[in-house]
Amino acid sequence: MTGPARKFPDARSVDGWMSSVTRTHRTRAVRGLEPGDRPSVTVVIPCFNYARYLPDSVGSALAQDGVDVDVVVVDDCSTDDSVTVARGLAARDPRVTVLVHEVNQGPVATFNDGLERMTGEFVVRLDADDLLTPGSLARATALARAYPSVGLVYGHPIHFEGEPPAHRSHVRSWTVWPGRQWLGDRCRDGYNVITSPEVVMRSSIVARVGGQMPIAHTHDMEMWLRIAAFSDVARVDGADQAWHREHSSSLSARKVDLLKDLSERREAFDVLLAGPAGSIPEAQTLRRLSSRAIARDTLRTACHMVDRGRASEESVEDLAAFAVEVDPGAASLPEWRQLQRRRASASRGPLTRPLAAAAALRRRLRWELRYRRWQRTGVYDRSRGQLAR
Repeated sequence: MTGPARKFPDARSVDGWMSSVTRTHRTRAVRGLEPGDRPSVTVVIPCFNYARYLPDSVGSALAQDGVDVDVVVVDDCSTDDSVTVARGLAARDPRVTVLVHEVNQGPVATFNDGLERMTGEFVVRLDADDLLTPGSLARATALARAYPSVGLVYGHPIHFEGEPPAHRSHVRSWTVWPGRQWLGDRCRDGYNVITSPEVVMRSSIVARVGGQMPIAHTHDMEMWLRIAAFSDVARVDGADQAWHREHSSSLSARKVDLLKDLSERREAFDVLLAGPAGSIPEAQTLRRLSSRAIARDTLRTACHMVDRGRASEESVEDLAAFAVEVDPGAASLPEWRQLQRRRASASRGPLTRPLAAAAALRRRLRWELRYRRWQRTGVYDRSRGQLAR
């Protein structure tokens, strides 16, 4: 199946889809909602040369209890036997549909073609090398049905190599954020807090805001942010919602160029605010927040490189120039002054190394604290509250 690249829907098509949650709150999970009325979920599985993983990925979706699942496998012109494997799975289970690209179109178009076939009340993107944990869809859809304004539910993903490890199935609580508050917090810190397979989306909101945009590596991040602009966001706390496989051929395993990573995150925010999210009252505030966050992270990255003795003068200049490009006020930031002090200290030689080591230790401890908070709460930093318009 082929087709043109997706475009943003007109902003008017999402008018009126406003979140109803007025503040972040955590509540005990409710079980047994709507007895006898099973939620339906379409699981879209993009596949490119993952024949060896595809049966387990599809099987993890079909084995979900408490929901009615259909699976759409979209093969992106694989050169291995992925198509044969996919068609074999479809022959054994009528809940599986297979679409095949005659020409490789990339992950975005592949997922979006799968969205054309979604029939469920909810939809999931599950890469062919990832898996859903048992019960994850029932947990997420119960939360979404309890809060009809929620358009996106996520949870904790387990990153693994080799065989999937044990998972937690006990739900400690549910957290529900006003969508634009959650979006504002992401703009303040500049980071993506979601891996991908742990996300369950309400199909009606996806139909309103559209599928993924043709961004190289942050297309998923931009879509989560766009959904949050027009619906609330929730998280299943305590349980593990998906397994994300780490291996050398995965997209996420590519060697990270720090400046490229920063550029890609900036692109996600730029594309977001060029679309329907640019029409919301908070758009200008979001633009300023995201630009400032990326600039600050760029300067902190430069400081880290100087401290570790891994920065050439040219690479530091490139990062400093990028920070100013993103945020013209970057030179007034505390991180800018810290960078200038680091560079001056580095030029004086080895006597400053203990100070650099102490700074590196502080950064590591801060990151450990943020990582542990993310594991427990799904966000790196505490919520800042409602955005000023």
